[in-house]
Amino acid sequence: MLRVGSKAACMACRNLVSTNMGVRFRVPLQKLHPLSRAIHHRYSGNANPQRPPHRTAARYFTSMSRLPMRPPKPPPGSGGRGYQQQRNFWVARLAARLLKLRYILLGSAVGGGYTAKKTYEEWKDMLPDFSEYNWVIPDFVWELSEQIDLDKLAKALPEIEEIVKLLPDMDKIGENFTFLKSLLSSGVSLGSEVKGASGLHLLLETSGDPQLKATDSSTAAAHDASDKQYKKSSDKEKIDQLQEELLRTQLKYQRMLERLEKENKELRKVVLQKDDKGIHQRKVKKSLIDLYSEVLDILSDYDANYNTQDHLPRVVVVGDQSAGKTSVLEMIAQARIFPRGSGEMMTRSPVKVTLSEGPHHVALFKDSGREFDLTKEEDLAALRHEIELRMRKSVKEGQTVSCETISLSVKGPGIQRMVLVDLPGVISTVTAGMASDTKETIFSISKAYMQNPNAIILCIQDGSVDAERSIVTDLVSQMDPQGKRTIFVLTKVDLAEKNLASPSRIQQIVEGKLFPMKALGYFAVVTGKGSSAESIDSIKDYEEDFFQNSRLLRDGMLKAHQVTTKNLSLAVSDCFWKMVRESVEQQADVFKASRFNLETEWKNNYPRLRELDRNELYEKAKNEILDEVISLSQVTPQHWEAILQKKLWERVSTHVIENIYLPAAQTMDSGTFNTTVDIKLKQWTDKQLPHKALEVAWETLQEEFARFMAEYKGKDQDDIFDKLKEAVKDESIKRHKWNERAMDSLRVIQHNALEDRSITDKPQWDAAIQFMEETLQSRLKDTESVIRDMVGPDWKQRWLNWKNRTPDQHIRNETKNELERLLKLHDDHTAYLANDEVTTVRKNLEGRGVEVDPVLIKDTWHQLYRRHFLQKALSHCSLCKRGFYYYQRHFVDSELECNDVVLFWRIQRMLVITANTLRQQLTNTEVRRLEKNVKEVLDDFGEDTERKTHLITGRRVQLAEDLKKVREIQEKLEAFIEALHKEK
Repeated sequence: MLRVGSKAACMACRNLVSTNMGVRFRVPLQKLHPLSRAIHHRYSGNANPQRPPHRTAARYFTSMSRLPMRPPKPPPGSGGRGYQQQRNFWVARLAARLLKLRYILLGSAVGGGYTAKKTYEEWKDMLPDFSEYNWVIPDFVWELSEQIDLDKLAKALPEIEEIVKLLPDMDKIGENFTFLKSLLSSGVSLGSEVKGASGLHLLLETSGDPQLKATDSSTAAAHDASDKQYKKSSDKEKIDQLQEELLRTQLKYQRMLERLEKENKELRKVVLQKDDKGIHQRKVKKSLIDLYSEVLDILSDYDANYNTQDHLPRVVVVGDQSAGKTSVLEMIAQARIFPRGSGEMMTRSPVKVTLSEGPHHVALFKDSGREFDLTKEEDLAALRHEIELRMRKSVKEGQTVSCETISLSVKGPGIQRMVLVDLPGVISTVTAGMASDTKETIFSISKAYMQNPNAIILCIQDGSVDAERSIVTDLVSQMDPQGKRTIFVLTKVDLAEKNLASPSRIQQIVEGKLFPMKALGYFAVVTGKGSSAESIDSIKDYEEDFFQNSRLLRDGMLKAHQVTTKNLSLAVSDCFWKMVRESVEQQADVFKASRFNLETEWKNNYPRLRELDRNELYEKAKNEILDEVISLSQVTPQHWEAILQKKLWERVSTHVIENIYLPAAQTMDSGTFNTTVDIKLKQWTDKQLPHKALEVAWETLQEEFARFMAEYKGKDQDDIFDKLKEAVKDESIKRHKWNERAMDSLRVIQHNALEDRSITDKPQWDAAIQFMEETLQSRLKDTESVIRDMVGPDWKQRWLNWKNRTPDQHIRNETKNELERLLKLHDDHTAYLANDEVTTVRKNLEGRGVEVDPVLIKDTWHQLYRRHFLQKALSHCSLCKRGFYYYQRHFVDSELECNDVVLFWRIQRMLVITANTLRQQLTNTEVRRLEKNVKEVLDDFGEDTERKTHLITGRRVQLAEDLKKVREIQEKLEAFIEALHKEK
């Protein structure tokens, strides 16, 4: 039995129908197989099937496509009805085939589209990568493209007819070339015309046509095969004519390119100027080369103790003195920016020049905001003068050159982007006026820059002098023996061609066969006729004319890509950026590792301190010092006056006692005493007293200033500032000068105070007596101490302390005893011994066996009389305590005539008034002036980096400085690398 709805039932149904057996199944239509239902509808003539006619037909034809291609033949006797059914099946099979063809076409279309896309991708990959030249058109040019008048731009471009005129006559070139080919193939020898053939080889090589290059190789082969054959004169003329034709063609192309470059340069200048005026009012981004230059500026100041070396690329320009390296640099910068001298050393320090493109041709220093317009001669002169001043300023006294780098930026239309460092010229002999170590210093500076493994060495050689006199080539070969980063430049080729008897020597130089050094490339340039008045444009024209007419190029000794400073600048720029892209990320990783090491050291050694660099620490110390100076204004007037009065008396007391009081007190009457005192006080006031008073005031101000700074030092202040505070204090005191007008007013005040003799009340009298007693007792104590030192220990000290007198002390003791007996006999003796008294004392001592010198006797007498006088003065002072009544009444009593008390009262009053005057000057004027001086000193120290480095020292400071520098360098490098990737 067959299951209803199965495929087997459908096949059975089909067979039954095709054989016309007339059997019909009474099965519901919904349970039949779809094919069975289609057959049923086809032969039953059902006008309303369950599915739409087109869908039913589609299923029918699709199902029929799986039927056999050749249905079985109907058996005999089946009749026409079986044949009709068979024909209908054949039509169905044909329709199924046609529908299958539709899918084949669709698949072919899809596959063809994929193949076309793949072919397009392969074709696109074959195109050169122009992303490296995106720098030619700045980013903002695309933003400005909608605002540029394209019609005007199209009109500015040259017409096609003009370009066609510049194209060479290809027919004529082909004719000449065919002739040359036939000539060479015929085996005619070129003989001695090797130079002409090499020149032709140069022209064919530079023409850029592959066919010409292929023919050039065949020409060389034919030349080698027919080297020993002869050549007719007409053939030589034909070759020369061909060479001249190719030269003219090359010149036409060159002129056309120069004109297009000039127009492009002007157009870019206009676009940059529009953006410079702020069309979009957007923030101007720093250019790629400016970002890189900033990194090099930071690295030039970086002086860490770690092995983080500066291996970032830059172009190092080295050469013998007067070899023309500065002129080459000026040609690349397109401006005469460097000071010039005839045979004189002008480059005295390294000059870093950052070249970049901009709308205006300007130059500026990294530490100055002034822009020098390089299109104006007065600005060029000012720039050269400024560079010369900076060079001379950087050179220390007694030196000729300096290693301090001067950083300069030059911007302008069409300038190749790179960073060059112009070094002092290498010399062979130290001449008069130079330091003895100048040669060694230049060598060390050059080696320091060239030993950077990523530095590009631009070796400049003077072509007008003998190659054997070159010094720089040996130096360069030591630094770069393989020549992987050296570019050799031969200057003054015009003079070399004129002076050399063998021009092939130049060819040997530019081919690297003459000097014992290797290089990436060799170039020959001409930088003018040697006149400082030549402009860059005139030098370019002269250089172009020279090489166009030079037989060096015509005869093939030089190749076209090896000449002119323009080709040189392009090659140097390409090499520079290639080196930058290869090394900058590696250098960034080095600084990243260095930063990690420094941060780890700081966390371990100073975990609770902020990372303050030297400048930040200086600002902190500056605020502390200013706070300490302000504290001087908080000193009370009483404290100032007490200190001033005490110090002033300590300064003048010796003069008052020795030169005024003692001489006056030895007089016999009061009139003479007062007269002597008045005269001596007047002389003292006019000459010494005001000066002494101002010295005391200034010293007091210094001591108070130092006291406050010492007090602040103990209040949790950072000891790292001690050297700085001490230096600021000393420098401020050194600069401070007391107001000279104060001296005159102080002299008048002191003179008036000393002239007043009137003691108005008893307290003043008692104060004067107390002042006198204290002074005399102090002097008496000092005198007794001197006498004890003269005579040695007494009997008590000798027994208790086991001390003995020296022979000199023994003699002085005997002399003292003899003089004391003399004083007892003459209590009112004068201050000086008479000669006969000296003789008497000496003889008495000799009688006791003591030999004594008269000078020793007078010296001992001076101290003994001084003590005797002070003792009498103190006893008289005690008597004068009750003498104020007699003083007021003007009684004359020899015992109570206290003129010495009045003298001490005058001195005391002068001290009080002077101290008050000085205190006013201090608080009102001098403290403020000192504060001003301190601020000036701090400002000066803040601008002096070397002084700050010397005064704020320590591992903590150096570590913070290194951290700041490394972070700054790393951030700048990352920003540069990001911009570099965007440019790619």
